[in-house]
Amino acid sequence: MRLVFAGTPDVAVPSLGLIAGSSHELLAVLTRPDAPAGRGRRVARSPVAAWADEHDVPVLAPKKPREPEFLERLAELAPDCVPVVAYGALVPPAALATPTHGWINLHFSLLPAWRGAAPVQHALLHGDEVTGGCVFQLEEGLDTGPIFGSLTDPIGPRDTAGDLLARLADSGARLLLDVLDGIERGEAQAVPQPAEGVSMAPKVTVADAEIRWQEPAFAVDRRVRACTPAPGAWSGFRGDRVRLGPVTPVDDRHGLGPGEVLALRGQVLVGTATTPVLLGEVQPAGKKRMPADAWLRGARVEPGERLGAERAT
Repeated sequence: MRLVFAGTPDVAVPSLGLIAGSSHELLAVLTRPDAPAGRGRRVARSPVAAWADEHDVPVLAPKKPREPEFLERLAELAPDCVPVVAYGALVPPAALATPTHGWINLHFSLLPAWRGAAPVQHALLHGDEVTGGCVFQLEEGLDTGPIFGSLTDPIGPRDTAGDLLARLADSGARLLLDVLDGIERGEAQAVPQPAEGVSMAPKVTVADAEIRWQEPAFAVDRRVRACTPAPGAWSGFRGDRVRLGPVTPVDDRHGLGPGEVLALRGQVLVGTATTPVLLGEVQPAGKKRMPADAWLRGARVEPGERLGAERAT
């Protein structure tokens, strides 16, 4: 089939590469426009656009896919199908209707669970034991279309959002290509989503990533893993923010209150509503990530001092 691939972040690149190496014809990629990225906030190409540049594939990057110029270009390309992985913008009906077989989306959850922008993060936040991916027919509703195929992936006790997304990006790429091959052969059949079990997964914000030390240790652990690597879990400390890498719940309470910091045999513990958590890496504002004990020595944390005691502005 003649394809235009729509996607933006790193997790879309495995699907793009697999499709480009298949028997299908890759006409162009559709991605979000160049935008500021990284600590220096320099304007950069999306990972999908960067891949396309390296492989001499034309790039379409409209500010909004409803722009007449983009719709005209899409019609000129006349794709049979548009496979989508994390494109990041709503697709208007006029664009949805252009390809013969529509737009086929790879989504990183077991729909209808976790419809929305951050399915993996919400699966972790809510303690799901299994996640997965679905390939479905894109329609005007948010992740509501019928499903062509799915896969499952157990969530490990130390998995971060980055870990899960990396695995699902690879396994999901193979599923997406299988569905495209099935559509070309006329064998793929989409099944409507169940009416029960719908849950929503909106984008996880920086505010969502603030650690609530008054929550139980398991909830603190889930929040940190869900926000790793982005947007990055953090806590207020002396009026500023410190970012925290994955933590490990421990068994003994050590008499610590929520947010209270304790140095113990070269380790750094922080109290929660239940048992403490052991800090891994810490990144103070404006500095590089470092082991928690190095941060503790440099910050000269006083006995009884707490993370989260002063809210960062």
